[in-house]
Amino acid sequence: MSDTSIPSLPCYLNGEFSTLRDAKVSVLDRGFIFGDGVYEVVPAYNGKPFRFAEHMARLDRSLAELRITNPKTHAQWHALVIKLIAAYAHSTGATAENTNQMVYIQITRGVAMRDHVMPPGLTPTVFATSNRMAIYSEADRAKGVACVTADDFRWEKAHIKTTSLAAAVLARQLSADEGAVETVMFRDGFLSEAAASNVWVIKDGVVMGAPRDNLVLEGIRYGLIEQLCRDAGIGFELRRIPRDEVLAADEILLSSATKEVLPVTLLDGRPVGNGQPGPIYQQLHALYQRAKQTS
Repeated sequence: MSDTSIPSLPCYLNGEFSTLRDAKVSVLDRGFIFGDGVYEVVPAYNGKPFRFAEHMARLDRSLAELRITNPKTHAQWHALVIKLIAAYAHSTGATAENTNQMVYIQITRGVAMRDHVMPPGLTPTVFATSNRMAIYSEADRAKGVACVTADDFRWEKAHIKTTSLAAAVLARQLSADEGAVETVMFRDGFLSEAAASNVWVIKDGVVMGAPRDNLVLEGIRYGLIEQLCRDAGIGFELRRIPRDEVLAADEILLSSATKEVLPVTLLDGRPVGNGQPGPIYQQLHALYQRAKQTS
């Protein structure tokens, strides 16, 4: 992609606001050389960041795992996110209140000569931008989506939201090659997650997910879905789920910032349940939409 084909959307880089076309990072940045950094994606509905505190808590956890000091306070991050939401809306001729956006935040260790050892005293590189959030239509949701399965070949620190995403790219491509939306992964015969989503298995009215551990990136919707299930009186359980239980599920759901809560109706070409979005999905989807309006 040439510079002229990059959209001239607003962004923030190391204390300065510019555009995606103009912003430049050193070729010695450790994010470029090693993928030595973390990121967050904060959805914003009608100009308001959604579950911002939870995103900041996960950002803190990821940074701590990589031994990078958070360069901003949560209040400073919030102010920056609000500015980017407004700047993107202005750049498109809209207002923040009538746009749904995704604010992307990336922090790398900084710039240094190439060496695997973590150099002390570096100034982190801070980049952030916002863009339109494409939300699945109600027509798409009414049909559900197809997924494929694969062994989880990623590293054992999947709980860090790191920019080292080569394995996730390969996993997602497996589903793209089959015209599917996601790749549902299993480690040692047990469900972990999808390439860019968390996975929920529903059987006999109970919503089940993989445990919160180092093998799964705890999506912000982990806590939200648990809360929605509690509010609706739906059973909720986190445990190791064998592959055969996933294949025999009544319903399977994906969750992520962009997918929100999305029903899977085909897995490896076979129908999930009766091949239609199920009643638990319908309940959670309705509750999720309500949560968006009250955030």
